[in-house]
Amino acid sequence: MSSSTFRSLRVRNYRLFAGGQVVSLSGTWAQRIAQDWLVLSIAPNPGLALGVTTGLQFLPVLLFGLYGGVLADRYDKRRMLIGAQVAMGLLALLLGVLDLAGVVRLWHVYALAFALGLASVVDTPVRQAFVGEIVGTDDMANAVSLNSATFNSARIVGPALAGLAINAVGTGWVFLGNAVSYLAVIGGLLAMRTGELTPSRRVARSKGQLREGLGYVRQRPHLLAPIALVFMVGTFGLNFQITLALVAKQVFHKGAGSFALLTSALAVGSLLGALFSARREGAPRTRLLFGAALAFGLLEVGVAYAPSYAVTVVLLVPTGVAVLLFTTTANALVQLGSSPEVRGRVMALYVLVFLGGNPIGAPLIGALAQARGPRSGLVAGGLVCAVSAVVAAVSGEADLTTQLAVEQADMIRGKRLRPLATVSDKPLELEGYGTIPPLSNTVPGFSAPANYFGIFIPKGVPDEVVKTVEKIWAEQIAKSEAIKKYAQSRGALFAPSYGDAAQKAVFPAVQANAWMLFASGKAKVSPDTVGIAKP
Repeated sequence: MSSSTFRSLRVRNYRLFAGGQVVSLSGTWAQRIAQDWLVLSIAPNPGLALGVTTGLQFLPVLLFGLYGGVLADRYDKRRMLIGAQVAMGLLALLLGVLDLAGVVRLWHVYALAFALGLASVVDTPVRQAFVGEIVGTDDMANAVSLNSATFNSARIVGPALAGLAINAVGTGWVFLGNAVSYLAVIGGLLAMRTGELTPSRRVARSKGQLREGLGYVRQRPHLLAPIALVFMVGTFGLNFQITLALVAKQVFHKGAGSFALLTSALAVGSLLGALFSARREGAPRTRLLFGAALAFGLLEVGVAYAPSYAVTVVLLVPTGVAVLLFTTTANALVQLGSSPEVRGRVMALYVLVFLGGNPIGAPLIGALAQARGPRSGLVAGGLVCAVSAVVAAVSGEADLTTQLAVEQADMIRGKRLRPLATVSDKPLELEGYGTIPPLSNTVPGFSAPANYFGIFIPKGVPDEVVKTVEKIWAEQIAKSEAIKKYAQSRGALFAPSYGDAAQKAVFPAVQANAWMLFASGKAKVSPDTVGIAKP
């Protein structure tokens, strides 16, 4: 494995973050196995009960998930993560105490699953958006893949530990162990050097921020396609916590350890897929997104028709590879294709469609598996995913765009556009992508008037006002690293000027635009009558 695969681990804060996640997520996966096994043990209709439990755990994401994104853009993400981890640890502790005391009932599991979902409303979008603040834009795609590798390493260790612990001491101690595991994340977050983080600009509290985030995504097809496909796969395809439990117990007549092995096989494949994704340089392409979704759907159908337990274990490995290639590609495309100040809200929508569809899909798949057998749930989920991938691929957007520069920059970062050159004689540095060469490199002698953004002061303004503005421009604007970074993230050149130099620089663009409007008939007065000669 090349060193570039783990390049995000060069960042100390990310090492603390990832290390805490490995420990805590191992406990989380162990609890998920223990919770499913507890439901199978106490529920009269286990297939439906598993579906309801899963649905309740993700129902808060469906109801309130978008508001978690608003909070992520508004407040300190590190502190919010600490609070969420404390809440989830206390919920695990309570379930463990109830189980060990022998008084746990199915409604307790339902209530605590819903409460855990409420904590996830804050935790998930904040954690997704926080990655960019830890490693920066350049390493974000790599960090997303390593997060998935971390997640799936825990997905291997957690179920294996859960299977051993359930057989040895019962489910209650698994819940208590998970409660303790949250201390690793909290400790890592507290140990971070806050000065080395690159926090995005916090959005002040105001009306309409939720609508603003939804409108941002709606106007950008390069975000809509992966988010829509994530909804279909997350709702109907990723219900293995229901289907595999039923397959293990009702089809192959196996115990908790064998159920954990099925989950671990899927996790091994997912880990391989995550490490493969981490090796890529730059953002992934949408064709990988569609191909991975199609492969996942077909493999899930293959798992459904596996003739034996051993074949099921083997097929779950490539299934895991496909699903992780899909999820890491979708996550990276959405994060890199959105601006930092709305990324929390965009990722909340991503999480909403990814997890919030579970209250719809999980009971349906669980009821279908209960009525028609566990294999039918896998077949239905796989076919929906495969068909959705084909529909998304054939309805993709065109290779050309007429959108504004800000939207073009987002699409370039999301690999929906491939920039060949800027219509300029100067290169453009775009944050999250790199250098875009000028057209003059290909067409020698090419020149085009630059389109400037700035403040135009009309005639008649007192001299002291003009001098004050020029002083601010010279001493503040021209030296501002924040404005320079903002320009780079928006697909603009940072070229501050003022006074006669600014007027000389901007005049060619004013001149060309004025005569273009006159030639098209939109302007009725000839520009030369107001001192603008024809170029």
